[in-house]
Amino acid sequence: MAGIREALRGLWSAADDARMIQQDGRWHTWGEVRAVAESIDRELIRVGATEGARVGVVLGNRVESIAALVALLRNGRTIVTLNPMQPPARLAADVAAAAPVAVLAPGAQWESVEFRSATETLGIDGFAIDDGMRRVVRAASMVGADADESPDEAVGAPVAVEMFTSGTTGPPKRIPLTWRQLDAAMSAVHGHVGANGAVRDPLTGRVALVTLAIVHIGGMWGVLQALTEARPFVLLPRFTVEGWVSAIEEHRPRIASLPPAAMRSVLNADVPPGRLSSLRAVTAGTTFVSPDLADEFIGRYEIPVLIVYGATEFSGAVAGWTKPMHHQWWSSKRGSVGRPFPGVDLQVVDETGERLSVGETGRLQVRSGQTGSGASEWVRTSDLAHIDADGFLYIDGRADDAILRGGFKVQPEVVASALRRHSAVLDATVYGRPDDRLGEVPIAVVELVDGGRTLDEDEVKQFVREHLTPYEVPVTIHVVESLPRSASLKVDRRRLLEMVAELESSTV
Repeated sequence: MAGIREALRGLWSAADDARMIQQDGRWHTWGEVRAVAESIDRELIRVGATEGARVGVVLGNRVESIAALVALLRNGRTIVTLNPMQPPARLAADVAAAAPVAVLAPGAQWESVEFRSATETLGIDGFAIDDGMRRVVRAASMVGADADESPDEAVGAPVAVEMFTSGTTGPPKRIPLTWRQLDAAMSAVHGHVGANGAVRDPLTGRVALVTLAIVHIGGMWGVLQALTEARPFVLLPRFTVEGWVSAIEEHRPRIASLPPAAMRSVLNADVPPGRLSSLRAVTAGTTFVSPDLADEFIGRYEIPVLIVYGATEFSGAVAGWTKPMHHQWWSSKRGSVGRPFPGVDLQVVDETGERLSVGETGRLQVRSGQTGSGASEWVRTSDLAHIDADGFLYIDGRADDAILRGGFKVQPEVVASALRRHSAVLDATVYGRPDDRLGEVPIAVVELVDGGRTLDEDEVKQFVREHLTPYEVPVTIHVVESLPRSASLKVDRRRLLEMVAELESSTV
């Protein structure tokens, strides 16, 4: 299989009338996408943003964003991802902090005074990407002279994408993903799924489906895989049950991605099994996947749920299940996130770095070409995990999420899982709140099945006491209409805390 950059260049051999991206029921041809990509390339060259230049892109699930991705990566530029779901002030601050040499954004984004001012203050060019690459902000001077002088280039590690982590437990951080990492990750994925690399005309074959926001590593990876394999794909502007199911019915893929929150939505919508009859498996990741949720989906649709584990820092997934593994092991290994991908080594260590024995819980470390440190160095994660005798990986929580209540450790996901067992609770999240007496106490926030806002808190606490030790029972259970979620459909911790503050202030 060709490297990603080489594969992108190969798209230019596709026929102009080849169907490339379907959105809102309409197919956009390669000729349309190519014309936008070449326009982007011409304008960036004109302002000196050539190979190695860091270019900010407000990445929505839009055809123009895909064209920008093709134009920038094909010619060796670095994409600095900018999240359109952020409030204007936060997005403007992101632009200022990232300081790219140019910014591409939809025309509507430039109507934000804060966003436009951030670009003007930097003295860089800004373009309306959906308006023929109209230059909205003109740079104070040419930027190309220093465009290829970045720290990563200097050490021989050119960066392809600067991607934000989800920031679900604190401020997001920008992760540089090098070409080496992305190519290693793509190779690992193909080795994991057994891709045979059969030769076919570009933009033919089975249609892929991009479910997640492409500003998140899961959505970005879906696009990169489709482009690298030169497959046409459906690009959902956002996940909806009907949009996802309709795409499955129309294109009949064998495998599709379905994050846990989306999986729950499909189950709650009571989608008839016949509408998903083409699927031989669904993949699930981006956040914790409850084995009970997976079993409910499997029981309803007789479709295996193949859980994967990864992170932005690893350019995607590093471990997961396959269909043969699922058939042989699921009943005895449910709760595991699978085995490491080809070329990936995993180990569990204690806080001193000493390797732990089989079955012991400690910090997970990863060694792979997918990590920023390369294939020869171990990278410590924030995840607590254990590995069993058969090489299956289990995530037991996060070291930095553990709540220390009076000297006892409480894992938020354990508490949230118990809350989800209650018939009235659709989803739940748990976090630690400082407490003068106990250090920290667990606080729960739940979303109800019927979308309501009232709950018998005492009854729910009594229910979870049957599944938790006393110190794990949350001291307060807040109810919200819907849990706030990030681009990856994870619960957005910062927005959650803002909602809780509002709830508590309204009851004072």
